[in-house]
Formats: sequence, structure tokens, C-alpha cells
Amino acid sequence: MFLTGLKVISLTHFLQGPSGVQVLADLGADVVKVEPRGRGAWERSWSGADTYLNGESVFFLLANRNQRSLTLDLKTGAGKEILWRLIRVSDVLVENYRPGVLPKLGFGYEVVARENPRLIYCSCSGYGPGGPYTEYPGQDLLVQAISGLASLTGGADDPPTPVGASVVDQHAATLLALGVLAALQGRHKTGRGCRVDVNLLAAALDLQIEPLGYYLNGGRLRPRSPNGLASTFHEAPYGIYRTRDHWIAISLSPVPRLAEATGSAALAAFTEDDRFERCEEIAAVLAEILRERTTREWIELLRPAGIWCAPVNGYAEVVEDPQVLWNQSFLEFDHPRAGRVRVLGHPLRYDGNPPPFRCRPPGLGEHSEEILRELGYSSAEITELRAQGIV
Repeated sequence: MFLTGLKVISLTHFLQGPSGVQVLADLGADVVKVEPRGRGAWERSWSGADTYLNGESVFFLLANRNQRSLTLDLKTGAGKEILWRLIRVSDVLVENYRPGVLPKLGFGYEVVARENPRLIYCSCSGYGPGGPYTEYPGQDLLVQAISGLASLTGGADDPPTPVGASVVDQHAATLLALGVLAALQGRHKTGRGCRVDVNLLAAALDLQIEPLGYYLNGGRLRPRSPNGLASTFHEAPYGIYRTRDHWIAISLSPVPRLAEATGSAALAAFTEDDRFERCEEIAAVLAEILRERTTREWIELLRPAGIWCAPVNGYAEVVEDPQVLWNQSFLEFDHPRAGRVRVLGHPLRYDGNPPPFRCRPPGLGEHSEEILRELGYSSAEITELRAQGIV
């Protein structure tokens, strides 16, 4: 694949770091995940919805494929020397420890750059490498709150509503991969590496590029809607509405066309000029109309009329959705302990194909001996490192 031959050190845990590194691994990079000896990375011992397959954390399994695991005690001199050997032969180091942790261990950017000037050093944090929030916990929900994202979501009478998935973590993971690839292209021109900083707060703001851009330039954002409108800046009928049996999403669509398709005289009384100024009135009228039929009935009526609409699916529908299946969005593999595992695959296609699945998420320290041999350690030295509890 595109990144074959690229050597990446992953000092990451939780979701942002591992998921971003997994993108590089999917594209062919040789990723060595350096984990604490004994307990391993944090995501091995926690899983959302308490989801484990024969004791294996699905949280770990979903974001660590195509990587090798090396366990190290970085508080020991011998453990640090192993990491230094890795650094000297690697192209990229990605870390998402709390700001200041790696420098205290002796692996800050300035020191590492002197040892390997070509290394791309990517640091991930909650709020940035410095500033007043440096010591605050960087977590998706907290960043949704601080960034204003949660305040945009929900109905008028609802509390601020966080997005129901870790969107900030995952967007930051994508920015991580983007930043590393940009820095590698820069190195191709200059011969030198650089430091790349990615943080959750910046990712959360980037997700709000449209509404925040309007606000910064005098745009009049509305309060959250009591009638189903899904944003504070789109015109009606943009929102989610209850039907007789479920819910339906209706996006940007001309009100006269919607009035004609539904046969509503009340909607026909509104003009296109009313779509912003009277958006709540339009939404309220539409909400009453849509309760008269089922979601399927409305879809079958509105789509042929050119109305942008879609059912509101739960996961039971998503995993059987014909387009999701056609896109081959899910990846399945066998694991020696977890058994059959099903996760989301790489989201892009290259010449019509996904990147090859090279290896399952590794067992803790599974590749330690293999990696140490590549770094020049003899069998006797590896045995001694194990005996001393360093690997």
C-alpha cells in the first residue's frame, strides 16, 4: 500500500491516538504499539457497553488492527534504550500522553529531534500543548461542552445534548493522520521532520466550521427549535419529525414543493421568503401533517416529488441498510481468544478496493521478541530483558 516501508511508533491509548494511527497502519505503515508491561494500553481493560468477546475488549479490537505490540518499562534505563533504538530507525512517533509526560521521561520533541532530525513527532492532547487547560482531562464529552457543540444540539426544552458518538475523538484521529501525511510530504522537500500538534478542542471547533463561522461574522443564529428543526442556522423544513409510527428527516426542500407533495393548504400559505423568518411556524405546521402517515408512506410519497428525506434509522436498521452493505462498511476477522469479530473497516477505497487486512489487533507484547530482534538484540539479551521485567 501507499505507506509500505514507513515506520511508526505509537505511544497512544484511548480512541483518538489509536484510531488515527490505525489509519496509517491500514495504508501500509509498520506500526509498533509500545505498551506498558503487564497492564498494556488503557483500552485493553475498558469497553463501552461492557462489550467483551471472551474477555477481549471490543474497544481495543476496533482501533488497533494492522499493528504490532511491544511491551516496555519506560521507567528503566534498558527500556528507554529500546525506545531510543526504535526512534533512530522510525519515521513517525505519535503520542497522546498528558502534556509533559514524555519530556519528563526524556523523550520530549527537542531531544528526540536532535537524535533523529527526520522524525515526525505528533502529539495529541485535549486542549493543546500549553495554556490554562493543559491539566484538564481531555475527553470527548467535556470538549463537546467546552467547545459549544453540545449547546447547538437538542430541542428548545431539552438540555444541551451531546452527540451520541465520540465524534470529536474520531475527527481528531482523522486530523492526526492528515497532519502526519502533510508533515511527511514536507520532509520529502526539506529532509527534516517536524512536530505536529493535534488537540480535541481544535477538532471540536473544526466540526462547527459553518455555524461558528456565521456567528463570528454577525450571523443571527436562532435558539434551538421546539418543532424539530435540526440546526440554528438552516431554513425550514430542515429537521427531524415524528410520523405516525416513527421519525423522518427532511432536509433543504422548497416549501411550495413540500406543500404540493403533502396536499397541505396550510403549507401553501407560506412563500420561499418565509423559510428563514417564519421557520418555526413552517416546522410546526409540517410536524402536524407528518403525524398522519407512517415513515415508509412518507418516504414513498416525498422522494418521487423531489423532497430530500430519509428514515431515521437505529443500529438494527443501519447494519442491514442496503447501501451500507453495498459499501462493505464492516470488517470481520478471527481472533484467537475473542473469536469472530465484526468492526468498521477503513472508510476509503483506493482503485475501488479497501486496504488489505494484514493482521488482527495484537495481543499484549505479542511482537516484543520480533521487534527486539529487528533492533539488533540477541536471544540472550532478550531473555535477560524479560527476566528483568523490562519487556
